[in-house]
Amino acid sequence: MQAKAIAKFVRVSPRKATQVAGLVRGKKVNEALAILKYTPQKPAGILAKVIESAIANAENNHEMDKEKLYVAEIYANQGPTIKRFRPRAMGRATSIRKRTSHIGVVLKEK
Repeated sequence: MQAKAIAKFVRVSPRKATQVAGLVRGKKVNEALAILKYTPQKPAGILAKVIESAIANAENNHEMDKEKLYVAEIYANQGPTIKRFRPRAMGRATSIRKRTSHIGVVLKEK
């Protein structure tokens, strides 16, 4: 049995989110939340919220025990990119790409 949670269109780069996700992949849920709590990067708080949502899904929808759960899969796929322009020297403009992510978590019982 597995429980899932997905956060879509999160305003954080998927590359940065993937680096933080690698810290908690395969860990027990309590240990993963403790690691994310003391990780200074921006994606850490977002990943913690998604993991907490997956825990709630596991407890309420699948009657799974929180103590036996571990992070089976965690991923940050690329979402749509918001395109903006910034003025530059001599009347030119440079494009700015504001990247978004779709962050997903799958929890399983041991």
